[in-house]
Amino acid sequence: MSVGAWEPQVSGQQEESQWEFDRDQLQRLITAAASNDSLIGAIKEEDQQASRLIRLPAQYWLEESQYWSDDQLWQLIRFFTLAEMQLAGWDAGAESAVIPLAKILRQRKASLKHEQLLWIRKHSNNRYLPYGPL
Repeated sequence: MSVGAWEPQVSGQQEESQWEFDRDQLQRLITAAASNDSLIGAIKEEDQQASRLIRLPAQYWLEESQYWSDDQLWQLIRFFTLAEMQLAGWDAGAESAVIPLAKILRQRKASLKHEQLLWIRKHSNNRYLPYGPL
């Protein structure tokens, strides 16, 4: 007879490991961010409930970024920046998706421009954006 250690499966861990990006949803978020600086009324209710997107680990964004252009990644940065201020439950602090997305743009040699950095500062009170904690 052997005795082993039982480790309960945390439901969030299982869901996250099996979860995949919904690219149609991301496209809707990109479109909403590109249209104006207000997300209220610009996105569907189901998209407002997808706040887990903003806190996904950087590896998810690194893998997903291959499907998106530099401009689309900038629009996602815009969306997440606005979402933290305008949508309930989207605050992310140092876990914000903006941080890995900005890093991906730097790796592509398409770093955020001065105007984009100023836009983020104007539309966010998250002190970690866009480059994360020091």
